[in-house]
Amino acid sequence: MKLSEQSFIQSAATVRTTCPYCGVGCGVNASMGKDGTLAIAGDADHPASRGRLCVKGSALGETVGMQGRLLAPMLRDADGDGGGALREATWDEALDKVAAGFQRIIAEHGPDAVALYVSGQLLTEDYYVANKFMKGYVGSANIDTNSRLCMSSAVAGHKRAFGEDVVPGCYEDFELADMIVLVGSNAAWCHPTLYQRIARAKEARPHLKIVVIDPRRTATCDIADLHLPLKPGADVALFNGLLAYLAQQNRLDAAFVAGHTTGLDDALAAAGQGGNLLEVARACRIDPQLLRQFYEWFAATDKVVTAFTMGVNQSSSGADKVNAIINCHLATGRIGKPGMGPFSLTGQPNAMGGREVGGLANMLAAHMDLDNPDQRAALQGFWQAPRMAERPGLKAVDLFQAIEAGKVKAVWIMATNPLVSMPDADQARRALAKCELVVASDIALGTDTNAVSHVLLPALGWGEKDGTVTNSERCISRQRGFLSAPGAARPDWHIICDVARRMGYAGFDFTAPHEIFDEHARLSAWQNGTPGQRRRLFDIGGLAGMTRAAYDALAPLQWPVLAGAAASLAAQGEEQEAAREAAQEADASTRLFGDGMFSFPDGRARFVATVARAPANLPDGDYPLVLNTGRVRDQWHTMTRTGKSPRLAEHVPEPFVDMHPQDALLWGVKAGELARVVSGWGSVVARVQHGGGIARGSVFMPIHWSAQTASDARVGAVVNPAVDPVSGEPEFKHTPVRLEPFGVNWYGFILSRSELPLLEAAHWTRIQGADFIRYELAGRKPFADAAGWGRALLGVAPHEHGAADDEGADWIEAEDRNGGVYRAAHLVDGRIEACLFVSRRQDLPARAWLAGMFAKERLAPADRMGLLSGRAREQGVDAGPTVCSCFGVGRKTIEIAIRQHGCKDAAAVTACVKAGGNCGSCIPEIRAILAEARAVEN
Repeated sequence: MKLSEQSFIQSAATVRTTCPYCGVGCGVNASMGKDGTLAIAGDADHPASRGRLCVKGSALGETVGMQGRLLAPMLRDADGDGGGALREATWDEALDKVAAGFQRIIAEHGPDAVALYVSGQLLTEDYYVANKFMKGYVGSANIDTNSRLCMSSAVAGHKRAFGEDVVPGCYEDFELADMIVLVGSNAAWCHPTLYQRIARAKEARPHLKIVVIDPRRTATCDIADLHLPLKPGADVALFNGLLAYLAQQNRLDAAFVAGHTTGLDDALAAAGQGGNLLEVARACRIDPQLLRQFYEWFAATDKVVTAFTMGVNQSSSGADKVNAIINCHLATGRIGKPGMGPFSLTGQPNAMGGREVGGLANMLAAHMDLDNPDQRAALQGFWQAPRMAERPGLKAVDLFQAIEAGKVKAVWIMATNPLVSMPDADQARRALAKCELVVASDIALGTDTNAVSHVLLPALGWGEKDGTVTNSERCISRQRGFLSAPGAARPDWHIICDVARRMGYAGFDFTAPHEIFDEHARLSAWQNGTPGQRRRLFDIGGLAGMTRAAYDALAPLQWPVLAGAAASLAAQGEEQEAAREAAQEADASTRLFGDGMFSFPDGRARFVATVARAPANLPDGDYPLVLNTGRVRDQWHTMTRTGKSPRLAEHVPEPFVDMHPQDALLWGVKAGELARVVSGWGSVVARVQHGGGIARGSVFMPIHWSAQTASDARVGAVVNPAVDPVSGEPEFKHTPVRLEPFGVNWYGFILSRSELPLLEAAHWTRIQGADFIRYELAGRKPFADAAGWGRALLGVAPHEHGAADDEGADWIEAEDRNGGVYRAAHLVDGRIEACLFVSRRQDLPARAWLAGMFAKERLAPADRMGLLSGRAREQGVDAGPTVCSCFGVGRKTIEIAIRQHGCKDAAAVTACVKAGGNCGSCIPEIRAILAEARAVEN
C-alpha cells in the first residue's frame, strides 16, 4: 500500500526485520519504493523461514496505514464505562495522570493494588522494562501477559520436567525426524511456514510419518499418514497409555532413565501399569486399530518430534498434558538429539522473549525463580531495586476477578485487547468498568478495551518500533524500525520509563533499546552458575557490551550465547552471516539437554505423574455441546492489523460456527443461516457451516471478531473461565454450550465507501474491501417502505423516489415485493458510493464482481443494469469464495482450471492459476477441491 498518509524514513537499502505474527519468527525484507509503496518479501538468509512468508506476513504492507491509529495521548474525564468523552492531551498531562494515579493507590492500598497486563506483541526490551518496573520498583508481581492465555502450560510443563522453561530442539529437527506428531496443532493455518517446511520434508522423504492428534480434521491433516480424532481433553489419557505401552514393549531407554532422570515409577503408576489399549481407546474415543498403529510407530521410531500448541496448552489440565508428552520422550531418551524431542510451538511472536524476562506473574527475569530467595536477592542487587516482589502475582483470570472485586484498583494494559481475548470476557468488561484507573497503551484507537479506559497512550507499531523478539526455537531476531513514529506515538519501553521516573524510580534512564538489551544480556549471566547452583541455560552474556551499531547489525541466533567471540565480532562490524556463525561457535547451542544434564540442582530431569481427568466443566442437559475455539488462516488476534487488509478478509469474511450436520438438524439450525451460541457465561451469533471435519457433540468457532468488526461475535464472552491449577491457563478448548436459531426476516449485504451506523440490522459483520467497506447483515424489521428503508440503511438523505440527493447524485433501486427482494445503489457523478442487496432468502448476488464496480470512476449503463439485476454483465466474472489469498484466486477459478486443463494435483493447479504458489497455506484446500472433482467424475 502507499504510505502517503504517514511520514517514513526511506532508505535505498532493504531493511531486515521480523514478522509480528506467530511464533515461527519469519524474517522479512521491507523496502520502500519511490512511489511510497512498501514492498514486503521473505528474508532468504533468516534461519527460521529461509525466505518464506505466509499470507499474513506477505500482506504486512497493507496493514501499516494510519486508518484507526491512536496518534496522541487521550484522557477520559468521566468514569471509564463509556459514558465520558475522550479528549486529546499532551504527553506530560497523560503521564502525570498515570504516575500520580499509581502513586496514590500504592500509598493508600499497597503495591498489590496496582497491576500491569502486557502482551506477546511487545518486544523483549519493552517486556524487560515493564517487568523491572513492576517487580523491582513497585514491589509487586502483579504483571501478567496474554501469553498466559496460550503458552503458560508449556512453561509450567518445562519447568516441572527440566527445571527451566526451555524448548530443547530446533526447526531443523522437523527435517531430520522420521516421525512428527502434531498434537492440538493446526500448523497449516497457525504456523504456515513451518508447516510447509514439514510438507517439503515429507515430499523429499516419503517414509517420514506424520501423525495429527486433534478432535477436528483440519487442513494440517492434508499431509498426515494418521489422524487420531481424540475426544476433546483426552490428551493425558492418550500419552499415559503410550507411556505404559512403551514400558510393556520394553522400549524404554533404561540407561538414560537411570542416569539422567527421576520419578519414572510414579509416572508409570499414574499412567496405569496395565496399559489396556482398549480402555485407552474408549477413553479417547479413538478406533483401537488407529491407536495401536500410533503406539507401534512411536515405539519403533527413534527420531520422533512431538510438537504441541494451543490444543494442549489451553486446558484446565494443560500442564499435565505437556508433561504426559514429555514423559514419553524422557522415557525413551528422545530429547536433545537431532530429529527428536518434545517441541512447544509458540503462539505469539515474542511470547518466548517475554518468558525470558519474567513477563509472567510467577516468574523473574533471566529465568530466575520468584520463590527462590537467593535469586530474588541477586536480582534486587543487580537492579539496585528499592523493593522486590516476594510472592507470585495474580495470573490473568485471577487478575480481572481481583479488579472486579476492588482489590486491584489500577491496571495498565499494553498491546492487547482483553475484553475480546479473555475468557468470560463480559466479566473483564465489568471489572474494567469498576476500576479506578485503567490505562491502555495501544496502536489502535477503537478497541473494546480502549472504550472503557481512562488514559490512552499511543504506542509504536510494527515497522516503527525497534528491538528484539525470540521465536519458538530460541532464536533471537531483530525487529527493526523503518517508518518514523506517527503522530505523537512512542515506544512502549520509553513510555514505561517516563512513568517510572515520574514516580521517583531510578534505573530507568535508558535512551535507546540497545541499552536495555545490554542490561538484559548482562543480567542473564549475573550470578549464573555460582558454587552449589546449577547454571541456568538461558544465558546471553556473550551479547553484552554491544555498541548501538553492533546491536543494529545483530543477526538471528539461538540462545544460549555464552561469553566468547560473538559480541566482539559483532562489535567489529562483521557481516551478518559471519556474526551468526561466530555466535553459534561461541557456545551457542542448536539443541539443549544433549548431554543429559538438566537445570535442576542434581542435573536430572523429572518425570511428572499425570492423571487423566475430565475438563472442569462438562456438558449437561442445558449445555450439551462442547465449544472449541481457535484461529483462521488469514487473521491474527482481534484483527486490529490484519483486518485492514482486503485480501486477508476474503478467505473467511464472517464469524462462523462449524458443526456436524446431524447436530445442526437436532438444534434446528441450517448451514448458511445464523445461530446463537450460548454458554453459562455469555452468547454470540455466527453463521452455521458444515466444514466436514468435526465430530458430533462438538462445535468450533474462531476468536478474531470484536465489537468493531461484528455486532455480536466476541467468542471470549462465551468461553468458560476455568483454568489449569498449575499454569493458570484458561480452558479455551472445552466450554459447554447450546445452539439456538437466530431468526431473521431478511439477509443482505452492503458495499459502501464510508462507515455506516447499521441501525436497521439485527446482526452485522464488517469486512474491509479494497475501495469500500462490506457489511454482511441480517434483520428482523420488515422493509415495507423499501425506498425509505434502503436510504436509511445506506445513510442517504431522504428524498422523493428517484430524486437526486444533490447535483450529480443518483438513487437507483429495484424491488420484488412478492419475492422479498430489494436492491438499491447510490451514485454520485456516475461513481458508485454504496449498494444494498436484500432478500428474504440467502440467494444473494456474488460479492466479488460487485467489488469491481468500486474500482471504476464511472459506471457504464450495463453496469447499472447489472446492479439492479444482481448479475454481472460478463459471464465468468465471479471467481467464487477466495481460496488463495496471496494471488486472490477463488474456488470457481480453480474448479474451472481442473475441468478445462485436467489438473490432477495441486502443482498442476498452481501452474494454471498460481494458487498455492507463494506461501502454500491454501494447498490443503486445493487438494480438497481436487478430491471433490474426482468424486464427481466417478
